[in-house]
Amino acid sequence: MLFSVASTTSIRMQEYGFLSIVPPLLTIALAIYSRNVILALTFGILCGSLIITNFNPFNAILDSIENQLLAEISNGTQAQVIVTIMIIGGFVRLLEISGGAKAFAGKMTAIVSTPAKAQVLAWLSGLAIFFTDSGNSLIIGPLYRSVFDKFNLCREKLAYILDTTSSPISILIPFIGWGAYIMSLIEKSYAEVGLTENAFAVLIKVIPYQFYAFLALTTVPIVIFTKRDYGPMKRMQARFLAEREAVTDVIEASEPASTTTASDDRLGIFLYPLSVMLLLVAGLISWHATHDGITGTHIRSSLDIAYLAASLTCMEMMRRYKSMSYTESMGVFIEGAEKLVYISIVLLLAWSLSSVTKDLHTADYVASLISDSVAPMYFPMIVFVLGAIISLSTGSSYGTFAILMAIAIPVGFELGASMYLTIAAVLSGGLMGDHVSPISDTTVLASVGADCNHLDHVTSQGAYAAITGLVTLLAYWMAGLYQTPYVLLVAMLILFVAMTVTMRLFGAGLIPQANHKT
Repeated sequence: MLFSVASTTSIRMQEYGFLSIVPPLLTIALAIYSRNVILALTFGILCGSLIITNFNPFNAILDSIENQLLAEISNGTQAQVIVTIMIIGGFVRLLEISGGAKAFAGKMTAIVSTPAKAQVLAWLSGLAIFFTDSGNSLIIGPLYRSVFDKFNLCREKLAYILDTTSSPISILIPFIGWGAYIMSLIEKSYAEVGLTENAFAVLIKVIPYQFYAFLALTTVPIVIFTKRDYGPMKRMQARFLAEREAVTDVIEASEPASTTTASDDRLGIFLYPLSVMLLLVAGLISWHATHDGITGTHIRSSLDIAYLAASLTCMEMMRRYKSMSYTESMGVFIEGAEKLVYISIVLLLAWSLSSVTKDLHTADYVASLISDSVAPMYFPMIVFVLGAIISLSTGSSYGTFAILMAIAIPVGFELGASMYLTIAAVLSGGLMGDHVSPISDTTVLASVGADCNHLDHVTSQGAYAAITGLVTLLAYWMAGLYQTPYVLLVAMLILFVAMTVTMRLFGAGLIPQANHKT
């Protein structure tokens, strides 16, 4: 029976071959061409279902609806994510209507005197929320939208900072969900090749070689302190400034002056609910950590409870200080949740496309391109590139880790390549592809957190991530030669030089001081 299953899988892979990568490639190309994510994802799913059903249109429609879309929406994890997003959307809308978010932005612009400091604060806040990659953008993003507006910084820059401090910081923390998942993959793959080293010890030794995560986190302050932008981000910033210039006078003329007391009240409406949320998140996750361990479900339930409690706190303060009834506040909460229906659809379709690529064995096909005739020193470089391609195509770093770890560790073991470097290359490749993929859930959620156009975020971030990726590839070449973690320091220096030179040659200083016209 086992032989039969293995043979069937092999036959299916041979049947699909190059066709297995057509749906994700079509999706990405169509998204860039049409600038319509839903249209691109829909066509990608239908294309994949056509291939799966031997190009039978009727069966393809059934497969795309029943086996992909409905199967994903009934998935417990996916449903939990959508519920969490809706709850957070309701809370954010309450803060907007209460005036708390605007009051916070006003205070921040008084405390933080330059655009660079505002961006650094957003970066540091992102690093602090290390326990959840998806929650990171949803927690930090809404807090800094108004701050970035005040300092005339485009929302795409905020999305870039959010996206680059979510997964890259989470993957470096061994005691959260990412670490537990990666250790389980290491343990399984090590057992298959006869290695007995403790998975936790392996993961700790792998951390200094996770070049993409460290370099991505380093790229943000480099970009900030150059005070310049290049590529699509430069165009986004120029467009944002032009739009702001056109509407600034109208907005300032229409905004009534507020008293200090009113501003303090609005700030309290912001700070108290936010404090409730952060304390509950920290408390609940700490409780889970000391009892039955931290899982993805625990993190999402903690966020749900914390944001619902914060929403109720905000509603009570709005009743007390703004004379708004609970019925009116609930209407505002539901309005905020409704604003995220579009994003929920995008996420659902992205998950469905990932399901299609799984059925087509897209990752298996790409991973099968690994050659066992390469020199050990070049093996980490090849693994990194393949990991990036798989993750970019499927929009899933988790899926990439599972597929590539099971292949790269045995092949690397046979070649005599460094196991630590090989594992790190799998993680870095999967992380990079996920970082730049338009169908990745963390990329989508960064656009949600910053409230900007998704494809604008993808293209503007991609220009920066490309340089980081190239330096990472060079780092794995150097590490293959010398096998020392000190390669990371050299790579950071190269990254600094590369980004600085690129900014000087192709960038423009389009980051002005805050707009404080009166």
